[in-house]
Amino acid sequence: MTDHPPSKRAADLLHLRGQGLSKGEPVALPLVSSSMFHLPGDPDGAASYGRVDNPTWEALEHALSVLEDAPCVAFPSGMAAISAALFATLKTRQTLLIPSDGYYVTRSLSERFLSQLGVTVIQRPTCDFATGGFNGIDVVFIESPSNPGLDLCDIAAITAEVRAMGGVTVVDNTTMTPFGQRPLDLGADMVVASDTKAPGGHSDMLMGHVATRDEALRAAVLDWRKMSGSIPAPHAAWLLHRGLETLEVRFERMCQTALAVAQDMSSHKAVRALRFPGLASDPSHDLARRQMRRFGFLIGVTLADKATAERFIAQCAYLRPATSFGGVHSSAERRARWGDDVAEGFVRISVGCEPQEPLRAEIMTALDRL
Repeated sequence: MTDHPPSKRAADLLHLRGQGLSKGEPVALPLVSSSMFHLPGDPDGAASYGRVDNPTWEALEHALSVLEDAPCVAFPSGMAAISAALFATLKTRQTLLIPSDGYYVTRSLSERFLSQLGVTVIQRPTCDFATGGFNGIDVVFIESPSNPGLDLCDIAAITAEVRAMGGVTVVDNTTMTPFGQRPLDLGADMVVASDTKAPGGHSDMLMGHVATRDEALRAAVLDWRKMSGSIPAPHAAWLLHRGLETLEVRFERMCQTALAVAQDMSSHKAVRALRFPGLASDPSHDLARRQMRRFGFLIGVTLADKATAERFIAQCAYLRPATSFGGVHSSAERRARWGDDVAEGFVRISVGCEPQEPLRAEIMTALDRL
C-alpha cells in the first residue's frame, strides 16, 4: 500500500496509458466491443469470450486500481457491484448488518432477496452503527456519509472491531470517491461504488466497481461477475475511463463550491436544518476531519414542507431536478418521494462544476423567493 497524495494519483492516472505505448499507438483508449476473440488451440490465458474478457474493461480496471491502490473489478452499475460484494461473501444462515438510513436499494436487495436465501438481515442507523457490537455478524455493510442523510460513522474503529470478531466489512464509498475518502486505508475489506456518479461525471452512463486487497475476495467477485453475466458494456467502460481522467479536477471544484454553498444556506431563514460534514456546526464534523480527505459535494437541506421543497428546486435555474448525483450539472431532489426516512421537505443537493459565484447567487435567490 502506498499513500500517495491525491495530486500524485491524479498525475499517475493521466499518464497511465501513455507510459506503456509503442510508437504509433493511439493515446486515447480504444473501444473494443468484440464478443469473440481469435482463439486457436488451447486458451492458455488469452482473451476468450466477451462475458469473461475485454481489453477496454481491463484498461479501466487498471485505472481504477491506481485510484484505489487495490485491484478492482468493474460492473455495469453501482448496484451490480454491491450485489457482487454481498453474494460473493454471504452464505445461508449468516448475518448481514446494513444501515437503516443508507441507500434504499441496498436495503431492498437485502430484504427482498438475501433474506429469502437464509441470510439474517439486521439494520442500524449510521450514527449508532457500532451500538450493540458486531459479535455474530458475518458481513457489515457501511455507508459513511450515509445517503441521503449524510450521517457518519467511524470506519476505522468499526472495521477493526469487525475484523477482531471474524467478520468482513464492505464500505460503499459512492458519495466520496477515492479522492475524498479511502476506506481500504481505514481497514475495510472491500469498497463498492457507483461510478455512474462523480467518477463518470457526465450523467451519460451506468457503471460501478469493487476494490479489495484480499485476493480470495477478489476471486469470488470475479467468479460472480463471470457466472452471473453482470458485465459492463465496453462503451460504458470507455466513457468511465475518460471521465476518470478529469475526476480530480471536477471533484476539487465540486467540494470547494459545496462548502461555500452550505455556508451560505446555513443561516437562511427558509432553512429548517442543514447537513454538510464540512461545516464546524455539523454533528459529524470532527469525525469527518479525521477520516475524510475532502468533505464531499452533497448537501442535505430541510425546508418547511413538500411544497416548499419542490418550489425551491423548480425555481432554481442552476439545479436540475433529477435523481442520482455527482454530475457536472448541479442537481437536487426531494428524497422522501423514494420512501427515504427523511422529512417531506428534505432536499439532497449535488453541487456540480458551475462557476461558484453564479451558482451561489442563484441558490440564494431561489431561497429568498420561498
